[in-house]
Amino acid sequence: MISEDISSWTILVIDDDRDNVRVPELILKYLGAVVYTASNGEEGLRILETVLPTLVLVDLSMPVMDGWTTLEYIRSYEKTASLPVIAVTAHAMKGDRDKVELAGFDGYIGKPFLIDEFLAEIWRCVAVVNEQKMAS
Repeated sequence: MISEDISSWTILVIDDDRDNVRVPELILKYLGAVVYTASNGEEGLRILETVLPTLVLVDLSMPVMDGWTTLEYIRSYEKTASLPVIAVTAHAMKGDRDKVELAGFDGYIGKPFLIDEFLAEIWRCVAVVNEQKMAS
């Protein structure tokens, strides 16, 4: 397994399926991260009013507010505009990854996922966004 220190990270996981929240929550907490969870985009945005996480993991298909709309709101606020946002989704059809990237997500994780691939994508996205911040 890849070993990176995420013990100083705060992560927001937004997904309407409790099992799909619980798995990443357990993995990330085990590695020392602080994890907040929300069951839809509106709830996630309320958390972002008081918490500025290291990254956001968001499902694309949810009731109340889906991941696509949640991303639009996150990008529209100065405080959260540059947060790494990763789509974690069962949308695994050809072209879905391209749609996710075109929409402005920083990464894509298909469900179900392997733990090493999940962690590698998270670390990759955070590193890329941090590099972009340092360059600007």
